[in-house]
Amino acid sequence: MRPCAWAVLGLGMWVLTGGAGVAVGQNPPPTVEAQQSRFSPVTTIPFKLSGELFLKGHRPVVSLRIYNVLAQLVAIPVLRGSGKALDSLALSCPTQFGCAYSAYWDGFVANTGKPAASGVYIYQLVVDGQRVTKKIVLKQPQP
Repeated sequence: MRPCAWAVLGLGMWVLTGGAGVAVGQNPPPTVEAQQSRFSPVTTIPFKLSGELFLKGHRPVVSLRIYNVLAQLVAIPVLRGSGKALDSLALSCPTQFGCAYSAYWDGFVANTGKPAASGVYIYQLVVDGQRVTKKIVLKQPQP
């Protein structure tokens, strides 16, 4: 069953090594930029949304999820400054030039209260159905 979960997770995802992803089918194409992160147990994941996403009062729906290498959901980070989980959250931006946001993860596995193990994790940022996927490395401090 796990190989199927990996295959389902992989459909429609973009794996980027850096830079910005471009949404398909939108004119002009908005950009979503997710920066690679290397972090200790508590981290922030910065991302930017282009101004085109907010034209005519549109509020893009954003989700951010962190998975382990077995494609199991580990956590849903919180939008910094709002305290709300980034799970289908409609964002707004006061400027036509786009906005920068930051997601916060405390380093704990959701619903367990246990710290996540050191290792490689995958985060997936979804903006209005467009997916950007990046890897992050978690390193727990040595006792």
